[in-house]
Amino acid sequence: MRRSRLFQQQTTEEAQIDLTPMLDIVFIMLIFFIVSTSFVQESGVKVERPVASTATKQSQSAQVIGLSENGQIWLNHQRIDVRLLSASINQIKASQPRFAVIIEADKRATTGALISVIDILRQAGIPYRVATQKSQAN
Repeated sequence: MRRSRLFQQQTTEEAQIDLTPMLDIVFIMLIFFIVSTSFVQESGVKVERPVASTATKQSQSAQVIGLSENGQIWLNHQRIDVRLLSASINQIKASQPRFAVIIEADKRATTGALISVIDILRQAGIPYRVATQKSQAN
């Protein structure tokens, strides 16, 4: 009878897998991917940038103003009227005194719309750059 009890105790124990090391690895991988992901700001409107042979890649983070081919202006993924752009830029400047602007203008956008955006930025004293694509043929 004693042997039957010992035999029963051994068979009722179940094998358990410890998941803690696997969860640790998954958590570390998650942190790695979050940290290594680059965050890219976009204007909120799809534009086809003009090509320039002297284009260079900029690493400075900045606010992006998008200018579509039909003259729509986008700031922080929201369409904005050109008359409200100055007030919005001044509001951003009040909270972030040292910021720059990248103008992402479609290559089919009118020069007049681009000049009006540039004029607003110059009046506010904000440095700006116009985004282009690097020419493929050199």
